[in-house]
Amino acid sequence: MSEERNPADSLPVGSLVCPEPSERPDLWPWTTRRNEDGVLEIGGVPLTVIAQDFATPAFVLDHDDLAGRARVWSSAMAEEFWDGYGMSGGDAFYAGKAFLSSDVARTVVSEGMGVDTASLGEMTLALRAGVDPALIGLHGNNKLDDEIVLALQAGIHRIFIDSMDEVAQIERIAGRMGVTAPVMVRLKSGIHAGGNEYIATAHEDQKFGVSLADGQALEVVRAIREADHLEFLGLHSHIGSQIVGTQAFVEAARIVLEFAARLRDDLGVAVGAIDLGGGVGIAYTGDDEVPTPPVEVARALAAQVRQTCQERDLPIPHVSVEPGRSIAGPAMVTVYRVGVIKDVGLPGGRVRRYIAIDGGMSDNIRPALYGAQYTATLANRLPDFEGAGSVRCRIVGKHCESGDIVIHDVDLPGDIRQGDLLAVPATGAYGYSMSSNYNMLTKPGVVLAQGGAARWIIRPQTIEDLLATDEGLK
Repeated sequence: MSEERNPADSLPVGSLVCPEPSERPDLWPWTTRRNEDGVLEIGGVPLTVIAQDFATPAFVLDHDDLAGRARVWSSAMAEEFWDGYGMSGGDAFYAGKAFLSSDVARTVVSEGMGVDTASLGEMTLALRAGVDPALIGLHGNNKLDDEIVLALQAGIHRIFIDSMDEVAQIERIAGRMGVTAPVMVRLKSGIHAGGNEYIATAHEDQKFGVSLADGQALEVVRAIREADHLEFLGLHSHIGSQIVGTQAFVEAARIVLEFAARLRDDLGVAVGAIDLGGGVGIAYTGDDEVPTPPVEVARALAAQVRQTCQERDLPIPHVSVEPGRSIAGPAMVTVYRVGVIKDVGLPGGRVRRYIAIDGGMSDNIRPALYGAQYTATLANRLPDFEGAGSVRCRIVGKHCESGDIVIHDVDLPGDIRQGDLLAVPATGAYGYSMSSNYNMLTKPGVVLAQGGAARWIIRPQTIEDLLATDEGLK
């Protein structure tokens, strides 16, 4: 990273300029372009129009991008695991935790995906949005009885068992209801992968799954086989998030199938399906490498599944994956309006410009939580680095926290001013879904842009929404 420069300095070598959509299309929604006035457009809608007619801050979702990425993932899995290749079929489930709304659920399902949920709220939303229960899964390391009851009442496709306690819990509820619960077992494969220890989910010392190393997984499958109201569908593995390349996924597939062979040999249990989770990384800044295409991931998995099954004389199982971030993440940007601007002197005569925006850590907690890196560009006009020079900026929010930093370092034109609009790309995954009301800020809404038109798909909260649960104000 280059040093901060005085605002009057020219663009520094090794700068942190946000790439334009034409330079790094993988960083931006598919339909992003600058129009003849230099204004960024998404779905044919200028972001200045969204700021004026809707609100800032706002999440802006490119419908065509979201639909296209869902279609690519479902097609890649169907193609690489096609029974004509001697496979048993493959599909993709959208991980709703990344970002879920009724429009999103309907869109991904229309493009051939299922929906995996991880709470009563996510599952209820998917059902009310009209998603076929046969396309819904339920995750969670501490499922509530109400979640299991709804899953069984609706007849969803699969419930992922995360512990021995859940075997007894789901058996008890299914027995009381007089139904059979379809279950898969989430394994700890021992693989360490992901961009941060908090999003690496397959090592031993964390809360998810049952261990292969200490024999828990074998005992859990044995208990499921002996239960009267549980149907064992197969095995699940999720090794982390923001993973680059295919090596970690391929190794996880091998480990899962090796365990499938052990289940056959030790318990006489057939594994009809495996789910290899999600976690394919995306680009957040110009320094990030271009993400691995879905077809490369699917092809690498198919090759490993075929090889291990041949080596272990296993029937090839049905294979599914759960991409969430790689679908929702690049399909959305956040639009902020610039407020207070401060130049802060640093040692050695350097200057950093602090740009305050009308949102912050309440709509993007990931930089504070994970140290996640983002970038930003002017959305209401073309950045003029040649005429205005470059200034190293820090984009901060309006919360009462010094850690309320959305972007630690980005180079912006020296003439940036109050009222300008900033667009932050790749905020579709975990931006809105992890948003909060810290400092009693209202949550931004989500605008869908398509074909030159825009509409709210999630309206922004109002102060009245925020205060509605305070019984002392009624």
